[in-house]
Amino acid sequence: METPVSTLLGETVTESEADEVKALAEKLEVINLQFARRKALRRSALHWGLVAVCVGILAVTAVLVVVNSPYLGWDYSAPETAVMGVAIHAFEWGFVRLAPFVLIAAAAGVFLMRKRG
Repeated sequence: METPVSTLLGETVTESEADEVKALAEKLEVINLQFARRKALRRSALHWGLVAVCVGILAVTAVLVVVNSPYLGWDYSAPETAVMGVAIHAFEWGFVRLAPFVLIAAAAGVFLMRKRG
């Protein structure tokens, strides 16, 4: 029963038009597969980027805990050590206040983006 649907419905579709429609459908299928691959690649990159953010925050936290703020004992009468001490203190102050929020958001993103199934 290799009768086309158009013939069954009483329409007259030439064979060349049917070939054009089939070629167009195949091209659209290829484009759809390319979009699906690109979406999967972006999703994977975002997932592993969030994992890297979590690992980076934990690594910086470990380093800050191990070094235990050595700049607090520096001689601040010298301008070089004063500027460097203030810069390190500003980084540590900002990191301690922002890192927990970023870590929670990144961990939630990793959890929500995990593969299902």
